Amino acid sequence: MKALRSFAVRASLPEPLDALPAIATNLRWSWDGRALDLFRWIDPDAWEASGHDPVRLLGLVSKERLAELAEDSPFQTFLASVKDGLDRYLNEPRWYQGHRGAGSAGPQEDGQSEIETVAYFSPEFGVSEALPTYSGGLGVLAGDHLKAASDLGLPMVGVGLLYRQGYFRQQLNADGWQQERYPALDPHGMPLTLVPSGDDGPLKIEVDLEGRRCVAQVWCAQVGRVPLYLLDCDIEDNAAEEREVTDRLYAGGSEHRLRQEIVLGIGGVRALRALGHHPDVFHSNEGHAGFLNLERIRELASDGDLAFGEAVEAVRTSTVFTTHTPVPAGIDRYDLDLMGRYFESFAKESGATFEELLALGLEAENDGGPAFNMAVMGLRLAGRSNGVSRLHGRVSRSMFKVLWPEVPEDEVPITSITNGVHTSTWLGPELAEIFNRRLSPGWAETGGARWDRINEVPD
Repeated sequence: MKALRSFAVRASLPEPLDALPAIATNLRWSWDGRALDLFRWIDPDAWEASGHDPVRLLGLVSKERLAELAEDSPFQTFLASVKDGLDRYLNEPRWYQGHRGAGSAGPQEDGQSEIETVAYFSPEFGVSEALPTYSGGLGVLAGDHLKAASDLGLPMVGVGLLYRQGYFRQQLNADGWQQERYPALDPHGMPLTLVPSGDDGPLKIEVDLEGRRCVAQVWCAQVGRVPLYLLDCDIEDNAAEEREVTDRLYAGGSEHRLRQEIVLGIGGVRALRALGHHPDVFHSNEGHAGFLNLERIRELASDGDLAFGEAVEAVRTSTVFTTHTPVPAGIDRYDLDLMGRYFESFAKESGATFEELLALGLEAENDGGPAFNMAVMGLRLAGRSNGVSRLHGRVSRSMFKVLWPEVPEDEVPITSITNGVHTSTWLGPELAEIFNRRLSPGWAETGGARWDRINEVPD
């Protein structure tokens, strides 16, 4: 039986603990060892029971324990120190401000204009266990990108989907077979806030799904200095079928995936516009978010200032595409009839025929017949494209050389940037302690470490 209504209960904290919610709802705690120590101090057993989710932790701690902490002078001193560290992290100039003129928007000495906003679109973001909107490597990479951008002070915003059932958990039945279980997630009990609109309600955007209205509300997860906006269709504005669009990550058939990717790409751009963001660069992490470029083309062409072809060229100049998949079977492809049902009217709004729109992602040489290939569209609409290692760059140039038939394979315009990790998230506490004592202060966040000093560390 489905619940009629659910309630999220958040703790009412004594005044001396007022700083705790601000620390708990900014996901910087996930890579700040002192913040993690703070939450363990509150109640070690509750911290484990919460699954290392500080928002949930605060709802599990007894009133008596909270009252004790409010009178605990050492805890109060440590709490004030952690909050002061967070405030300094959020407000002090960082690497980007030091290299690009402290946020001013004019031309720089090297002749380039400063980038004010980068929009990073991904179907999954692995920031923390407390925000289960990821399944594996693609999401962990995206989460690490946001954390590193925050540390460097890069003006980035993330855009993704909020899956109410997330990705499945595995367990074994009595016969030893794997069983999938989808936990129901309550965003009100997670480190998320509903983005407000001007009418006192939550911000909402709309997309068209085969002639049906689909509405998404927007949540924000604050990842240090970087906001991550997540679109959620499970709201009363939608009919039952549309409410299920953002149900599960990588679940359902081809049409369900297409509907999710329309909300992510087209809806994501509309959410940014509603929030007042006008990014200088749009980065699509894999092809799943590729429809963001169709929406940007529609914006330019529907204004009447640019023809469809001109809008395509304008969008290409500010688009980055990263491909992760080294095998054709892992790339989203859509039947042309399915694309027609969802994009014929969209093509008209973009000042194009459906065939012109289709040509952006058309893959004619396909074993199953012609199809719309999301990676092909990503590459055709990107000013810069990259694989995620040197070897993967070579594999990608070989996979997609057909798109540039007149270009030698080693000159196909797909470069490579090897995946890295966010150091503070993945470094063990023992090594972190050594680095903190032996390297320059702030080595993990500023990139200014004197790594030659590591040779002075005794065995």
